Amino acid sequence: MNREIIRTPNLTADAAAFILRQARQALAERGEFRMALSGGNTPRPIYTEFGRMARDLPWQRVRFTFGDERCVARDDPASNYRMARESLFDPYAIPEESILRMRGEIEPQLAAQEYEDALALLATQHGETIYRHDLLLLGMGADGHTASLFPGTAALDEQVRRVVANFVPNLKSSRLTMTFPLLNQSRQVLFLVKSDKDPRVLERVLAGDAEFPASRVNPPNGQVRWMIGEEP
Repeated sequence: MNREIIRTPNLTADAAAFILRQARQALAERGEFRMALSGGNTPRPIYTEFGRMARDLPWQRVRFTFGDERCVARDDPASNYRMARESLFDPYAIPEESILRMRGEIEPQLAAQEYEDALALLATQHGETIYRHDLLLLGMGADGHTASLFPGTAALDEQVRRVVANFVPNLKSSRLTMTFPLLNQSRQVLFLVKSDKDPRVLERVLAGDAEFPASRVNPPNGQVRWMIGEEP
């Protein structure tokens, strides 16, 4: 497994700096930077700091996608898009054409297919068979889920579809999520984990326990990093 574990008392600054390095490298090597954003509370200050540090980036050559989304309206407080818009897109004037949003407000199956088709079209336009992210940002839930790939849900076994509507019984609702066939095409994966996560779950995930979905993100042609915040 091509993996690095970074423990830091400065998660926000270190993660933002890492993202910026990846952006500059991708732009230099391929003329474009593709990043999949994560939701939740952990990335919010990181997005703000990244935007502050990256004011000179050519945003028109950056493509933001989302690893997952709740099935809510774009302005709902639970929306991953809203969080990214408030912390990054609006404050740093990211152009609309650089953002590919999952439409959580429409029928979930339709929204998933629409997003998969949009990514497939972008890949085809670049002569690729599958859309490949330069950097995939992910978090980890208390149950070891990542994106909206929860333990015991159908999306874990998906082999063909790259974006699905995944029903989560514990939440009594569906989530839109990228699946392993797409996540594991990423060049770089960065897990962002705060120090308040259960160390027993984290240890089992890092040991590769397949019971926890986060452990199954392992691109065969990519690098995985876990950046774990620690109290100073």
